Amino acid sequence: MSDTAVDTQESTQEVPKVVSSRFDVDDGHTLHGYTQSGSFEGYAALRRALTMTPGAVSELVKDATLLGRGGAGFPAGVKWGFCAPDVWPRYVVANGDESEPGTYKDRLLMERDPHQLIEGSLIAAYAIGAAQVFLYVRGEMPHAQERIAAALNEAYEANFIGKNILGTDFSVDIVLTFGAGAYIVGEETALIESLEGNRGMPRLKPPFFPAAKGLYMMPTIVNNIETLSNLPWLLSHGVREYRSIGTEASPGTRLIALSGDVERPGVYEVPQGTTTFRELFESERYGGGIRGGRELKMFIPGGASAPWFFPEQVDLPLEGRVVGAEGSMLGSGAVVVMDDTTDAVRACWRLVRFFARESCGKCTPCREGTVWEERILRRILDGQGRPSDLDLLLDVADNISPGPYPLAAHPEAGLEAVPFPPRQTTICPLGPSSVAPITSAISRFRHEFEGKINRKDSIPVTSAGVTSV
Repeated sequence: MSDTAVDTQESTQEVPKVVSSRFDVDDGHTLHGYTQSGSFEGYAALRRALTMTPGAVSELVKDATLLGRGGAGFPAGVKWGFCAPDVWPRYVVANGDESEPGTYKDRLLMERDPHQLIEGSLIAAYAIGAAQVFLYVRGEMPHAQERIAAALNEAYEANFIGKNILGTDFSVDIVLTFGAGAYIVGEETALIESLEGNRGMPRLKPPFFPAAKGLYMMPTIVNNIETLSNLPWLLSHGVREYRSIGTEASPGTRLIALSGDVERPGVYEVPQGTTTFRELFESERYGGGIRGGRELKMFIPGGASAPWFFPEQVDLPLEGRVVGAEGSMLGSGAVVVMDDTTDAVRACWRLVRFFARESCGKCTPCREGTVWEERILRRILDGQGRPSDLDLLLDVADNISPGPYPLAAHPEAGLEAVPFPPRQTTICPLGPSSVAPITSAISRFRHEFEGKINRKDSIPVTSAGVTSV
């Protein structure tokens, strides 16, 4: 067990529902349901924010250490402060293009509590002085689109959006727009390209940091749906109560989309930093145990792009710093559990195939490399693999996200198996995301790959200065 593990005793304390308190309310998606149910009064936080200065709202969010829930885990209040000074207009973009395999918590927030998202977006717009908010929803989520559209109509009619909101001099419009189903648009600069009517492809950073040169080359704050949905509860209950949940470094709760080989897959709101993966998998409050009483083989702690974890890491807490130190990430909040019946090679191939199909093609290492990774893995699964294919896979991976990686035929080289954070030869992390399952699977289950290789012919592969045949 890692020395960073925490006490795994299950807490009997009731888990505060910061963002999911209306998930089980039949009309929670309506204005009436939002103002009459849940753990706070709907739009009361906006009313409070409008009595404060924009700077005070930003400082409150910064003091709360509200971490982004989209993947990077960067503090939202700090991110807001990066807007280029004295440059107007500014924009807020809510990133609802949830497309990471295994992730479906933002979809529920948009479908079941759209007013919470709208109120959070308005608070963010007020804090940074934005002239307009854009809610970008993934194309394959028509139910979420319909719910948000209906909620926007209600909010406009009640003067929560529009001119002179609630009798103040604060005016802002919210625009709902739909994506076309591209995974790459989850990356914030690619999303901005899509919003501008272009093909969704990432921009170079620098110079195109959204807070400096974002939508229409103006300062833009792109926040995840769950991040914005935290704001109404935070302003309603205050910093002290928010920080009383979770840990000092990772306060509050977060939604976890738990899927795979557990008895009760679903979306669960858990305290950050104090909940362990073991509790998430085994507690009757959450996963209810590995399906069929089988043994855990591996799990993905933060979406398909995260390096895999194994049984010895099951007692780690769901805290970004701890998980990062162990070589992976909490990422998008998607945890995929795989039991001892899982074929590691096939699981690896399925993930790599996804990234190969979703590459936008802008960067050569990603455009070419992900396809080669998928082809080699498919060849191994089809019984046509060569002894040199594992070294070839790692060599291709090294060209997308430089290692060093161990040669499969030379594990005595003792080189690093899964570098994290990944090193990139690409503009965005999509290419390195395809490398994570390959290095994770080969470093742990090389014997499974070798067991599927029947051919004896080999092609020499040179990687990390060592030639394998």
